[in-house]
Amino acid sequence: MTKVAPIDQRKADHIRINLEQDVRSGLTTGLENYRFVHEALPEVDLNRLDTSLNLFGKTLASPTLISSMTGGTDEAGTINLRLAEAAQECKVAMGVGSQRAAIERPEHAKTFQVRRAAPDILLFANLGAVQLNYGYGIDECRKAVEMIQADALYLHLNPLQEAVQDAGDTNWVGIAKKIEEVCKKIEVPVIAKEVGWGISERTAKLLADCGVSAIDVAGAGGTSWSQVEMHRAPDEFTRQLAATFVGWGIPTAESILNVRKAVPDIIIFASGGLKDGLDIAKCVALGATLGGMAGKFLKAAAVSTEKAVEMMKLTKRQIEATMFACGTERLEGLKAGIGKVN
Repeated sequence: MTKVAPIDQRKADHIRINLEQDVRSGLTTGLENYRFVHEALPEVDLNRLDTSLNLFGKTLASPTLISSMTGGTDEAGTINLRLAEAAQECKVAMGVGSQRAAIERPEHAKTFQVRRAAPDILLFANLGAVQLNYGYGIDECRKAVEMIQADALYLHLNPLQEAVQDAGDTNWVGIAKKIEEVCKKIEVPVIAKEVGWGISERTAKLLADCGVSAIDVAGAGGTSWSQVEMHRAPDEFTRQLAATFVGWGIPTAESILNVRKAVPDIIIFASGGLKDGLDIAKCVALGATLGGMAGKFLKAAAVSTEKAVEMMKLTKRQIEATMFACGTERLEGLKAGIGKVN
């Protein structure tokens, strides 16, 4: 029997734990503190609303992002292909999970390669920013982009996950300078992405100074990767360490506002605990360009492409129904209709 490499096992564990365990943050997204003004006489036609947008040279049918999740195992490859097929049909954006597994073991590249199923979608490659301190550089970043013919590159930020993980990568000294070098040299936009603990004003300014084209806030309120690591901890010490941080992070709504205040003109993606199209609409109203969901799409794609398509169509209709009830025909109009609940 072939021995499973640690990185392979970690990816398999992540899928299993996310599907089977309660890995929710102890915090909420903060989106529950915002509410749209309901217009009982909207004066718009639900079937003529425009949820489309253009981003990085691609046209999207709605501001929906299939957030980066998985890759590196056969099961992950099947899920990614189904997600891509659904994204192609529904004309939404998609990110793959960290491609480190395929950089280190090229035979895993096929589990990320979804262009054959989705030639037209806005597709994001993905590497961990901390790997820039562990031997990675512009060559590996280009390999990740070329591997999946991506339109842009995510560099994900997960310091707390690394801190509570058994043998995590915890040297983050000088990472900002290395992100800046990648932004200068690579031929596609670079997007900085948290993984579930949000973005502060300080970090937003630092990332903008690095030259990133967008920031995915990935705030607290959804999946807590410290909880995921708790479920796969090899011993009680590591389990208790990870469990400590269930309530850590900056909620998604607060993270959007942090970035908008710190860097008013930067493109924002909002993810972290979004549960439906109404949440995506709230994020757009607060200043995001895209709203990303992971868990619901993952669970749907684990069943079939058709289930994933169904979930994406429902999400789009939820956004449309929100716009309709706000009396706006365009996404931009959502900003005028939202307010904070006292």
